[in-house]
Amino acid sequence: MPWNKQDYPVSMKNLEPRVRHKAIEIANALLDDGYEEGRSIAIATAKAEEWDENHPVPKGLRSDSTSSSDNSDHKKSHSTDRRHSEPVSSSKSHDNIHVVPTDSGWAIKEEGKSTYLSTFDTKAEAVDKAKELSSKQNIRAIIHNQDGQIASSIKP
Repeated sequence: MPWNKQDYPVSMKNLEPRVRHKAIEIANALLDDGYEEGRSIAIATAKAEEWDENHPVPKGLRSDSTSSSDNSDHKKSHSTDRRHSEPVSSSKSHDNIHVVPTDSGWAIKEEGKSTYLSTFDTKAEAVDKAKELSSKQNIRAIIHNQDGQIASSIKP
């Protein structure tokens, strides 16, 4: 069932409305292409956040410049605070790392590559190292469950 502005995955509830709407659009397209629901949500959320960083709202079109109720001042400051001081390089969008299960434990691997960067006995160890690499290299770490499904992602 396609998602919409009123009915969307719980994991998208804390996204800003503009980012959530884009994530819903992307997730629906991924579902149409045959992606599994959990994977669609994770990919769509990551791509919508990346899209938001690369497509700022022009000052004249921000919701805080129009007469609007609720807390648009809060929304404005939150969205401004999230932006990086430098644009995100589009070449970085494919440099994700993944924490994945292996036959003997857990591993970190680069997206699109079959070899592991490093292996660990526990998922916790792998996630800790992925957080460190994500921060150092300014890349996203995508964490998988034991069954290989995407569970979450860590944004630098």
